[in-house]
Amino acid sequence: MRQKILRFKSILICSFLFALIAFPSNGFAGEKTGIQQTISGTVTTAGDNMPLPGVTVIEKGTSNGTTTDFDGNYEITVGSDAVLVFSYVGMKTIELPVNGQTTLDASLEENMGVLDEIVVVGYGSQKRSDVTGSVSSVPEERLENLPVTNVTQAIQGTTAGLNISQGSSVPGSTGSIQVRGINSITGSTSPFIVLDGIPFTGTLNDINTRDIKSIQILKDASAVAIYGTRGSNGVILIQTKRGVNGDPVINYSTYGAIEEFANVLKPLGPDAYVQKYADFFSQNNPGATQDRILENQSEIDNYDAGITTDWFDVATRSGIIQEHNLSIRGGSEKTKYFISGGYLDQKGVIKGYDYQKLTLRSNIDVQLTDYLKVGLNAFFANNNFDGGRANLLLATAMSPYSVPYNESGELIINPMLPELLYANPLLGLKTDRVERERTLSGNVFAEITPAFAEGLSYRVNASYTFNPYLYRNYTGRAANDNRGTANVGGDEEKVWIVENILKYSKSFGKHNFDLTGLYSAQANEFFRESLTGVGFVNDQLSFNNIGAAETITGGSYSSRSTLVSQMGRLNYNYDSKYLFTVTVRRDGYSAFGSNTSKYGVFPSAALGWNIHKETFMENADAIDNLKLRFSIGETGNRGVGINQTQTRAGTLLYPFGGQSYTGTFIAGLGNPNLKWETTVSGNLGVDFGLWNNRINGSLEAYKSRTEDLLLNRSIPALTGTTSIIENIGAVENRGFEFSINSTNIDTGDFRWESNVNFSTYKNEIIDLYGDGKDDIPSRWFIGKSLGAIYDYNMVGVWQEGEDTGSFNANPGDLKFEDINGDGVIEPENDRVYLGTSLPKWTGGLTNTFTYKNFDLSFFIQTVQGVLKGNPDINYGDELARRNTPAAVGYWTPENQSNEFPSLIYRNTLGYGYPRDASYVRLKDARFSYRFPAEKIEKFGLTNLMLYVAGRNLYTWTDWIGWDPESDQSYRGSGNWTNNYPVVRTFSIGLNVSL
Repeated sequence: MRQKILRFKSILICSFLFALIAFPSNGFAGEKTGIQQTISGTVTTAGDNMPLPGVTVIEKGTSNGTTTDFDGNYEITVGSDAVLVFSYVGMKTIELPVNGQTTLDASLEENMGVLDEIVVVGYGSQKRSDVTGSVSSVPEERLENLPVTNVTQAIQGTTAGLNISQGSSVPGSTGSIQVRGINSITGSTSPFIVLDGIPFTGTLNDINTRDIKSIQILKDASAVAIYGTRGSNGVILIQTKRGVNGDPVINYSTYGAIEEFANVLKPLGPDAYVQKYADFFSQNNPGATQDRILENQSEIDNYDAGITTDWFDVATRSGIIQEHNLSIRGGSEKTKYFISGGYLDQKGVIKGYDYQKLTLRSNIDVQLTDYLKVGLNAFFANNNFDGGRANLLLATAMSPYSVPYNESGELIINPMLPELLYANPLLGLKTDRVERERTLSGNVFAEITPAFAEGLSYRVNASYTFNPYLYRNYTGRAANDNRGTANVGGDEEKVWIVENILKYSKSFGKHNFDLTGLYSAQANEFFRESLTGVGFVNDQLSFNNIGAAETITGGSYSSRSTLVSQMGRLNYNYDSKYLFTVTVRRDGYSAFGSNTSKYGVFPSAALGWNIHKETFMENADAIDNLKLRFSIGETGNRGVGINQTQTRAGTLLYPFGGQSYTGTFIAGLGNPNLKWETTVSGNLGVDFGLWNNRINGSLEAYKSRTEDLLLNRSIPALTGTTSIIENIGAVENRGFEFSINSTNIDTGDFRWESNVNFSTYKNEIIDLYGDGKDDIPSRWFIGKSLGAIYDYNMVGVWQEGEDTGSFNANPGDLKFEDINGDGVIEPENDRVYLGTSLPKWTGGLTNTFTYKNFDLSFFIQTVQGVLKGNPDINYGDELARRNTPAAVGYWTPENQSNEFPSLIYRNTLGYGYPRDASYVRLKDARFSYRFPAEKIEKFGLTNLMLYVAGRNLYTWTDWIGWDPESDQSYRGSGNWTNNYPVVRTFSIGLNVSL
């Protein structure tokens, strides 16, 4: 693997050098029009008239061009009616007509776009140059022009400190998100998501990526403390598009895609499967004569008849995706609107995995008077997961000498009879199943900016969100001992939020103040119900008449919680040179105990210094931006469920005297002393821009410590329960990040840009229960990372002729290190900490090449230092009865593998086969062509772009399995669990505007 990565790096370096040679920055050949004449001149900076070397001068519409020399001079031969385009990184591009002149000077103004970029922060926005916290922006092109089915796919790997694991490509699934590691053991580790300034309570599937204008990632305490109890895991701010002043602009985008498995872990074919059984028999019965070609009679019958089945092919298909998005954007000075609708239809690579999504959005802003602005943000999303599904795990386990259907065309329940362990993987397709998630959300706001108080504004937000979920399932009688089982259930969540935001900004000379105050209230209401019926006389009723079942059970659950918050923030800067931010937030949460305050206070402070503005930097011509930032503060995690501070009772039925009675038991011992988990974090950052911001980026170092962790402490069972939640323990994260954006080549027609991001962090458990002891059953070790891999250290396989000593091992058994040297391998003495499933470092590299109207971009992602158990190797006792992957070998006397055990090896020690899951992946690539405006305007179009794209195109890894990122036990929406690996996608798309 290391050699492969080195070779890959060498290819990248060679490509870079080739580009520098093949595309020099001076001397172009191209067409010249009109009467030819030589033009010369000097290019200077506006204001101080300093000469600008390296400015690109292009005859517009051609590839004829040159660059200015060290003194800013240039000379070019062009047509008399030509227009010259002057461009330089960090300066505004201008166009000047020749008009028969022989001398043409140009003056370029500085383009402070990088520093003057408006960045959305909590409850407001700031210029990038004035931001003191750690705020990263997701590149806009990944939101606008990349064919993805949800937001996590668009932003994965693009930002330092943002770690997204896709886990599965199940249609409709979203990846898990972490910002700067894990700050809690049992509490939530996902970032807080804010959509258009309002806390978001749906799923990321509900947000159409085509509706998104920008995404900001808030990472340090100064940036996230403004969200108090919900900010300890970072904050993701998503802003959707809004209307603009002007004629309506209609945008339509569509793409179609084909999906396939990124890597196929195919099972053994017929011949290899027969050989495996022969090897198993000979190993299990030394010296005996094999009297059966296979184990099960149904398999033998098919073998004799020459009948085989490719179960992988039977259970899978080529996946198909189509998406359509239509939006209208426009308005007047008084009223602006953005209205959109989107539809996604996806048929997954495993049969039955179908997903449809419908989204609708309306954003309206109305300026009622000079001082009053009102608006509405509303959206609806419907996610449909209906239909039964095939089971890939079972499909890869079935014998190739078995068939899915009988002579009548009906599915065989157990194709490997008399083996009953493996059911037909297609049975799930016959399941009558309905699963739907919906979100309906509306936010109205009013903003007052009184004329009598310049700089003062007041805004009120009122939001209501309704999230219903519906699940119905019926498993037929044939697949369930002739009884039939129906499940009907669902839940609904209602969330309302009211926020009052008061802002005041004022400048006195070079002193600039910005004050923000907040008072908000939020309530969450939740209700869940379920009903199960078992035993139906036929399958026609399905779940439509559950009362016809022999046995009916049900249950329901309801909860309500409230959150009240106050926040104050002061931003101050002196001449945009010295920056200071202080924030205090106070949150009150109804779920906390009665013996402690239900309120928590979370302060933070940050300092910033724009060093490049100092007089001593005046002669540092290469440095355009240099800012030093430092922040420290507290955030919280309210990871306590409703009623967990109270002792709860459960009920059960018990027989007595021939009758059934209802009894109660302690379902959970409450703790009225529970309070917040508190995270204290510090961040040191440097932002820089060099050579007119041709290279810009940031470096960050941070440390966070979370105390008062909410953990279950074991207590004597005589109390009626075995554990109680307490505020104990601490965990720490330390990390480093950097991101660099560079314009490598810019010749006018040709441009090459790169973006590199890198992040690494170390997670460490500082304390657990106050006694300095590890929690081995939970895999929590003081001084070690979370996600611990605690297992035996495998050192090979016992071979024939080896002295096994006292280990009682046979040839072909796995060989483990005897840690304590007692000659016995035991769980309590010989398991060790081998590593963690958390990555040591992650990175991303994006290259974008633009030539005239053509664009080519590719994104490479890497995750390194990951260790996790490999279930595709660990089949234990099933080896004699199931098919196995062709890529996973086994030991025989003739092929004495030192990696895989024999077929008769029994994994009685529970070894999990931990393996390195590091990888480098060509995550996506896109090639597009944007039609010139003059060619499409006669059709009434303002934009027309065609593109082809690919996702998960190739992976460099040593992992044996479907994919190193896949979670083989993925559990998604509702109750479905299956083996669905990461897939590869090829797309073709169209974007058009009129």
